[in-house]
Parts: sequence; structure tokens; C-alpha cells
Amino acid sequence: MKAADVMVSAVISVGPNARVEEVASILLANRISAVPVIDEQGELLGIVSEGDLMRRAEAGTERRRSWWLEHLTGKQVLASEYVKSHSHKVSDVMTRSMITATPETTLGEVATLLEKNRIKRVPIVQNGKVVGIVSRANLLQALASMPAKDATTTRTDDSEIRDKVISRLNAELWRPSLLNVTVHDGNVDLWGFVTSNDEKKAARIAVEGIVGVKSINDHLTIPPPETAMV
Repeated sequence: MKAADVMVSAVISVGPNARVEEVASILLANRISAVPVIDEQGELLGIVSEGDLMRRAEAGTERRRSWWLEHLTGKQVLASEYVKSHSHKVSDVMTRSMITATPETTLGEVATLLEKNRIKRVPIVQNGKVVGIVSRANLLQALASMPAKDATTTRTDDSEIRDKVISRLNAELWRPSLLNVTVHDGNVDLWGFVTSNDEKKAARIAVEGIVGVKSINDHLTIPPPETAMV
């Protein structure tokens, strides 16, 4: 399987001029730990994660050192930390050195990138544009969706079915958030978050009408309002 087979295409992103308070709200509301920063042309500029927002002056969490250790720390490091803890612009606090993959990157390679770089998600880039994102959770979803036997064989039209399922659901106002779809031999697994059982039922009915779909495994969840995804 490749990144294109499991990536979330409806990428939640922010612009470089967004404020850090907006990003914090987006992370909490969507139960995610990072968002890519994309310019008006759709090109990837950086990524903002929970880690980038942990040391904030207004929250009293900025890094503090003893006076003697501060004198031993280089001025460049101190200045960089000040920017991270005091600036309210995403372009100032985002991480610019990014790890990316392409839609053709194998899941094995994606797993290696996540593990080697100790990151939770990797943007999928094609022709300089962000076309999706693959997280550790998406890899687990792919694993959980694997059939017990012949796990290495997939029908050539599974990718077409996946595209149709995603398009059908994304066209609806009640579409699940953080929607992800995996397809194996016509068996569709749905992942994401909904706010009611009616939305779960609507998603199932929408997918049932797609040619080639043999069965639907509904993993859509209704999280309690106070919970957050790590």
C-alpha cells in the first residue's frame, strides 16, 4: 500500500499570517496535534504542532534558566526562544524544516519517516502542493483494515472505490471530520468523527450506493466534547 491509499485528503491547515491563538483553537476543536502552514498558492511553508505552542509567555510556560546558565546559552538560542514564546504570528513560531512524502511513498517508508524523526504525521506533497496527510493513526487504521488472509493482495479498482467514497462523503454538509477511508477487495473501512448516530447512518447509506462496495466497516466515533486526541 502507498500513502495515497490511506492519506486524509481534506487537510486542516492554516496560513502564515494566522495567530497562534487560532491554531490552538483549531488543534483542540479538531482533536489533532499539528497543522501544516500553507500559502495562498497551496505550497507548504511549515508546520505548527503542540510542541511549538508549549512555551508561551502568556501562559507562564516560557523556558526559564538560572542567571548563570542563561549567560552560558548563546544569544541566538535565547532570541529564538523569545520569538517562539512571545510572537503571535504563525510564520514566527512554525517549524520550517519539514519531513514530507509523496502519494507514491510506500507505507513502510512512511512508517520509517515517522519513527526515525519522532513525528506523528507527515504531509503528502505532489508538485509542490499539499494533497494529503498521513498520521500514525492512519497507519494503524490501514493495519486494522487488513483482511486476515491474503493481506498483500488488493484489487486494482480499490483505489477507484476509495476516491468515489471520499468524494461522495465530502460532498455532504454532515460529512465526518478527519475522514479517512481504506478499501481492501471492495470492503470499505470508514474512520473519522461524527456528532450523532444519524450521521453514522447517513455515511453508511451514502457508501452503500457506490458500485463495487461489498461491505462497510464503520469505525466512525462520537467523542465526548471534553476529550482530545493525542
